[in-house]
Amino acid sequence: MTTDLGPFAPTRQWMRAHPLATDAVLALGAFVSMVVGSFADPHGPHGPTFGTRTPEPFSLLLMLIGSAALVLRRRRPWTVLAITCGVSMLELSTGEPRAPVAMSAVIALYTVASRTDRPTTWRIGLVTMAGLTGVAMLAGPLPWYAQENIGIFAWTGMAAAAGDAVRSRRAFIDAIRERAERAERTREEEARRRVAEERLRIARDLHDVVAHHIALVNVQAGVAAHVMDKRPDQAKEALAHVRDASRSALNELRATVGLLRQSGDPEAPTEPAPGLALLDELLDTFRHAGLPVRVLMQVGADAEPLPAAVDLAAYRVIQEALTNVRKHAGPGAKAEVSVVRVGASVEVTVLDDGGDSADSAPAATDPGGGHGLLGMRERAGALGGSCFTGPRYGGGYRVHAILPVA
Repeated sequence: MTTDLGPFAPTRQWMRAHPLATDAVLALGAFVSMVVGSFADPHGPHGPTFGTRTPEPFSLLLMLIGSAALVLRRRRPWTVLAITCGVSMLELSTGEPRAPVAMSAVIALYTVASRTDRPTTWRIGLVTMAGLTGVAMLAGPLPWYAQENIGIFAWTGMAAAAGDAVRSRRAFIDAIRERAERAERTREEEARRRVAEERLRIARDLHDVVAHHIALVNVQAGVAAHVMDKRPDQAKEALAHVRDASRSALNELRATVGLLRQSGDPEAPTEPAPGLALLDELLDTFRHAGLPVRVLMQVGADAEPLPAAVDLAAYRVIQEALTNVRKHAGPGAKAEVSVVRVGASVEVTVLDDGGDSADSAPAATDPGGGHGLLGMRERAGALGGSCFTGPRYGGGYRVHAILPVA
């Protein structure tokens, strides 16, 4: 976070880069001001007059000590405040005519107030004000009601208030800078999180599309090779299913990969993502591959359409579950799909009887298996739902997903 300093930018930058030299210049300016002020007589007939009095050598020494201490005001603020207050009290109690040595204490008090907390500022400010003013009124050569004594009280009070205001402003600017940096970090983390979620979602879609269609292609190709010589008509039918499955796979892959295109690309696909409206077509592909599937739909004719994300998730869960049945269940296996609207959620269940195999669990549970079960759980979890999978009592496998509609 940068601040536009205008034409004073180079000077401000130099002062921040050389704080000791800056304080030395300030100390020199304070010494010159105190020396010039010591030649002024505030009680002239027509206001302050210059040249009517001269400072004592002892006062010049005190002014030199007080201004020299200001060189270390940032490194040793409390020590500098003690030194300047000491020489100021010494001048206030003995100086006649009085020299403005208290100016160094005012600068030191401002420095302390700008570098500490507010309670400490008020405490040290009150002590300094009371101490310098009390010495000037009680031990000084002037009457206690002299305007110089009131001036010391006012200047020390303004120094403490100004230092506290500067500290508050610095804290406010630091808070704004920290908030901006935190917002920038949060924005970057959110962007990385969204990129990771999008990559995971696309990976799930690619897995579902490839696993489903390649499994069907593999089955139909095996059938075609088996009956090629004896039943060429059946082999042609199986090869036609292979062609249809591969075409569907290419179309879905094109639609999924199209999500990676830049927005506004005219070649990006615009067809909607698959959903339960295409469930019959999906089940027909499994039936053609030799897997009997029975469907139970209880969504309700007057029910509101499912959100696109829920519709897609339900479709993909059924697709992946039936793909696992076709790949891992034994010969003669049968499957049952049910989609039921229960309150504010949709429950999707896919059951199979295991066929003639004793174990129809997906290969994702075996070493080196795929990511089908994990993908179904991730889809349900992304919507705030859940997905449970496991063997059925008596054989077969069960997939049950609960997808919130809201």
